[in-house]
Amino acid sequence: QVQLVEFEGGLVQAGGSLTLSCAASGRTISSSTMAWFRQAPGKERTFVAANSWSWSDGYTYYADSVKGRFTISRDNAKNTVYLQMNSLKPEDTAVYYCAASYGLGYASLSRADKYDYWGQGTQVTVSS
Repeated sequence: QVQLVEFEGGLVQAGGSLTLSCAASGRTISSSTMAWFRQAPGKERTFVAANSWSWSDGYTYYADSVKGRFTISRDNAKNTVYLQMNSLKPEDTAVYYCAASYGLGYASLSRADKYDYWGQGTQVTVSS
């Protein structure tokens, strides 16, 4: 079992930056795919970014809506994954979830149903 806990959500003005953290326990993330998803009020949970060490040393993949603004990274020694968010927009407002999977293939990186472990979520609010 893997437990995931997200940190450092909050309120930020449009154009600002915020870095989310997700600490894992129970199993090392060094061979996993780690991802961030988000869910806005009244909307489905959507993919944001993924970082996989399942078949490569740090392959990253982003949703088009965040490409160039968000960066996913990890520190395997700390069993922690990060999401650095720059140039934030009001439409980035959502609850952000960290997720983990082991053995996930490239074609499934953005599919929420393929992730086995989830954090409780952290609220990010971007004011205009």
